[in-house]
Amino acid sequence: MSFVRPKKSLGQHFLKDQNIARKIVMGLKAEGIENVIEIGPGMGVLTKFLLERTEFNLIPVEVDGESVTYLNAEYPTLQGKIIEGDFLELDLSKLSPGQLAVIGNFPYNISSQIFFKVLEFRSQVDEVVCMIQKEVAQRIASPPGSKEYGILSVLLQAFYKIEYLFTVHENVFVPPPKVKSGVIRLSRNKTSKLDCDEQLFFKVVKAGFNQRRKVLSNSLKSLTPMTEKSHPLLTKRPEQLSVSEFVELTQLVSSYIK
Repeated sequence: MSFVRPKKSLGQHFLKDQNIARKIVMGLKAEGIENVIEIGPGMGVLTKFLLERTEFNLIPVEVDGESVTYLNAEYPTLQGKIIEGDFLELDLSKLSPGQLAVIGNFPYNISSQIFFKVLEFRSQVDEVVCMIQKEVAQRIASPPGSKEYGILSVLLQAFYKIEYLFTVHENVFVPPPKVKSGVIRLSRNKTSKLDCDEQLFFKVVKAGFNQRRKVLSNSLKSLTPMTEKSHPLLTKRPEQLSVSEFVELTQLVSSYIK
């Protein structure tokens, strides 16, 4: 088999530029990492360079059977190592007992779900290097106060240092997507646990940004009736708050609920 047909249903856009593939793989530090999961290797453009790095064990996860057949034929060392299935349904703790990293050219349509999965297993996932839609990459890396700053920015920045590495143009893919892509690196920070109820923190962040034009005293009404609307944090809009201020806000909401 010399070629895998990109499937629209799986959001497949195969990268064809070897230099960009090498650059993405070089963006992965993988310090002290035992296993690296590659999401959606497709035709193996990143896989080729990942296999050159012997300091970690590569676990490709691919949902497309045609790609699995191609990869097994093209990279015999991967036989028996490829997990044919959906990354979103995997229990990462069973896949790797130790710390792991994640890399991939993420399908645009499920990139947010992949990040929520990473957050779920944040105690294990030390690093993520990925290519996603440029707007999403910029949003995740945006600081408080910018109009791009949103739910994923806050939730990921709570546990990871985010770096926007570089932009990738449409013409280096088969088929070319309609938008530019961005490559980012997430590196686990020192926060093992937030100083608040973490489940409530997620709810507060989502409720705040779901009505981002409103001040927080209004957008958080769905969670609890606010008695002290004059609290400085409640008079702001969600994009004005840093991660630590969202933690403080969660503590405040928690006290109202009690």
